[in-house]
Amino acid sequence: MNSLPEPAPSPATVIRGGPLTWVQQWHWFERTIPSPRRVNPTPLADHCHVPPPATVADIHAALASLTARHEALRTTVDPLRPVQHVHRADWAPLPIDHLDIPVVDAETLEAATAALAARPIDPERNPPWLARVLLEAGKPCAVLMAAHHVVIDGWGLAVLINQLHGRLRGDDAPAQLPVHPLDTLAAQPLERARAAEREWLTRLASNPTGVLAPFGGTENGTGRHRLQYRSVAAYADLDRVARRYRVSPEAVVLAVLAHDVATRTGEHRFLASVVVSNRARAALRNSIGVRALTVPVQIDLRPGAPFGEVAASVAAASAAAYRHGQWRPAELVAAQARMDRRRGVVTVPTIEYNCYSWPRDYLVPGQDTSPDGADSWISSAPDEPCETLYVDLGRDAGAVTLDVTVGDHLLDAGQALALPARLCGLLRALAGGAQCPVPAGALTPAAPGWWRAPQGWVSLTRVEDVLRGHPGVLEVTVAPSGDAAGEGGRPHLVAHARTVPGVTPGDLHRHVLDHLGEVPGILAPGRYVLSPAGHGSGRPSHRSRTVNGGTETPRAPSRPPSTVAERALAAAVAAVGHNGPSAGFGHGPAAVDMNRCLADHGVTLVAIPRLLALLHQSGFTGIASDELAGTASLGHLAAALEPLPPRAPHGGETSP
Repeated sequence: MNSLPEPAPSPATVIRGGPLTWVQQWHWFERTIPSPRRVNPTPLADHCHVPPPATVADIHAALASLTARHEALRTTVDPLRPVQHVHRADWAPLPIDHLDIPVVDAETLEAATAALAARPIDPERNPPWLARVLLEAGKPCAVLMAAHHVVIDGWGLAVLINQLHGRLRGDDAPAQLPVHPLDTLAAQPLERARAAEREWLTRLASNPTGVLAPFGGTENGTGRHRLQYRSVAAYADLDRVARRYRVSPEAVVLAVLAHDVATRTGEHRFLASVVVSNRARAALRNSIGVRALTVPVQIDLRPGAPFGEVAASVAAASAAAYRHGQWRPAELVAAQARMDRRRGVVTVPTIEYNCYSWPRDYLVPGQDTSPDGADSWISSAPDEPCETLYVDLGRDAGAVTLDVTVGDHLLDAGQALALPARLCGLLRALAGGAQCPVPAGALTPAAPGWWRAPQGWVSLTRVEDVLRGHPGVLEVTVAPSGDAAGEGGRPHLVAHARTVPGVTPGDLHRHVLDHLGEVPGILAPGRYVLSPAGHGSGRPSHRSRTVNGGTETPRAPSRPPSTVAERALAAAVAAVGHNGPSAGFGHGPAAVDMNRCLADHGVTLVAIPRLLALLHQSGFTGIASDELAGTASLGHLAAALEPLPPRAPHGGETSP
């Protein structure tokens, strides 16, 4: 097999550049996250067959022509700043290699595509894509392509492969030139962006989340299930339902999924994180650049509503979320983190929904599981937990394809397999004329050990485990209560903790906040009752204090950096922050409050790679970029920092 070239581009090859768009920022940040923890597959990969009598030379010529046509194929990104550069068409050799194999069948194509997807792509120095030609007896049979998500999205890769196949057939290129993301940067009015931020945060502020956690799954589940379900019958059912209610098939599937969540959990308000293609204008449909955008959709269902009302409300919510979610995602994420810390909760979308069938490790198909020929793949990876339900929709070759990824603390293997079959069954009933009203209550009982807080569901045992992890806590009992004086009977959570002297309710509250991102499904307790050691564990002490009665949390006192690691982190925060509302570093690193989170100090997603680089320069490592996007306090983050290992000298031995 020929090796892929590794060019060393020169800045002289850059013909234009500018900032990454609002859509690209997330993928630029995501490339710094360890691959097992990424939400989106990076790189994307797909393939097409080579129509006869096209030759290898024809494939090279077609890819060269597409490279000249699409600036995204010759775009690189800066490693530390959200900036992109477009290069000349001849700036680097085409990243193509060839592989001779005995037989190019469907199974081989899937395995080869997965292998190409696993190859790293360096979008900072090299072309953001790879291609591989599969040869059978020297004859080209298929072309595989992989692309980095920071420059090309899933829709764009499909457009690219379709255009490649068209050129190999001899079709003319589309008349309209594609639009590069740099061309649309000027169309972001600042006032609309500000209004969008306010609307987006207002919608999220009152939205309960995590409603799937207490239903089904296995106790203390730590793995994930991945499966693919195909149904031929659901293809016609989906079209029939979409025509009846005058919404898109994609909106119908999201509405069916929302209906199923409400039926299973009894929850009627929750979040869905939805990927939209963002190619409504004709000028964008042939663009391969990153346009697809993930937006938070607030699902709000009326108990007893027929499905037509469900479909209309979901379609309207999706349109509103798109309008309000497209502006400055890094700033929005930081603003949401500040809001979450003040409320003492973590806002995690219940559902991740994507209208594209991503490859799921190309799992080997099992036997047919339904009469219409649906195939199911299922696999568990115990070392890769999954905190959210991911559902991807594909409509290819006359079949509806649902890819499902879910953690086994949400749904076990049997429940995961039943989910897509149940969704397709609901489509069949709707296509037959059923109204399928939304149930008023849950049809599936909650799992033991869970309690419904005003903000969402709480795992009592996990709250206890987190509190026991705080130094000085000897014994903990967590139970719901709603009869405290002055609370108006509102439900809240009480933790009776027996502690050593010196442990305060504020200490425990900050400890829970610092672990919210690490323990799925936990909300901060609404009340802590401490009993110092020696005074008994069953009686509340005079130090009991409401710290989160549903709307407020105590403001921890400001604390300057004290350790070497904290001072290094404070210096990095002071260098990259933007003076957020709670920032206190106007006079240098010594004024940075270690009890506040990064978002409180105005540190957004786009600043995190530079912050990590500054920590590295100071001699520290040990935290990943996704850990910096949450609500953990700076003190908690600094405690996780580790000194960089000593470098070995040229002789190969470590210095003493």
